[in-house]
Amino acid sequence: MGIKTFKPTTPGMRQKVSLTYDEITTKNPEKSLITRLKNNAGRNNQGKITTRHRGGGARRMYRIMDFRQTDKLNIPAKVKEIEYDPNRSAFIMLVAYADGEKRYHIAPLGVKVGEEIITKGKAKPKVGNRMKLINIPIGFDIHNLELTEGSGGQLIRSAGSSGKLVSLESEMAHVQMPSGEVRLISKECYATIGIVSNSDHSNVIHGKAGIRRHMGWRPTVRGKVMNPCDHPHGGGEARNSIGLKHPKTPWGKPALGYKTRNRKKYSNIKIVTRRPSRKQKK
Repeated sequence: MGIKTFKPTTPGMRQKVSLTYDEITTKNPEKSLITRLKNNAGRNNQGKITTRHRGGGARRMYRIMDFRQTDKLNIPAKVKEIEYDPNRSAFIMLVAYADGEKRYHIAPLGVKVGEEIITKGKAKPKVGNRMKLINIPIGFDIHNLELTEGSGGQLIRSAGSSGKLVSLESEMAHVQMPSGEVRLISKECYATIGIVSNSDHSNVIHGKAGIRRHMGWRPTVRGKVMNPCDHPHGGGEARNSIGLKHPKTPWGKPALGYKTRNRKKYSNIKIVTRRPSRKQKK
């Protein structure tokens, strides 16, 4: 996978950095596995905005993904296509099972058309194969990890991300997340071997605001140029400071370094090592 730059014929093209999409093998999705995606513009079922700055954008169809794969245990499948998915940062792959059914999976980095993969409790630890944590060798990169047994892949699904199996010595497996956090996961949970595809996703520069509008993102306004009733940073004449010791969110909570996780959350006991802070990363 690579990236490309453009001749600076316009200010937008001067800054733009795009993907080459060398891995993509087709532009036509499987018709039996797509459905319409309704645009809710960041609103919930009550019509209230729960995610700001969303709306508009190009129409897109949702690709029905199979994150669980456990209903196809021990059935080999062959990779037919590597495709672009407008609904996620990673690429997806169309696989055809030996029984004739086709499904979409998240494509691992380096997987090729024609390769054979399988979902099995204990299988060969090859890129693309899905198996139980107890049978995965220590130190292997994994993705599409189940949080609880039988729940289907919920963790490590974004482009270029991967977790690592650290230990199997205790009753539960120790898995290191992309953030650096080490978490306890049941050994009976399934995970897919490999790193998620499209590792150059973080290097993309859109170049102009119009591309973001096509993606469904609306303009964002700074808090300090709002009125005091709209944002804690608002108010004042012309250019001035926010008038606060620390920056705050629109709802008045500290914006930098403030932990919002519930201290009594049920899953806290499953976190062995917290992810490093920004200062530790530096």
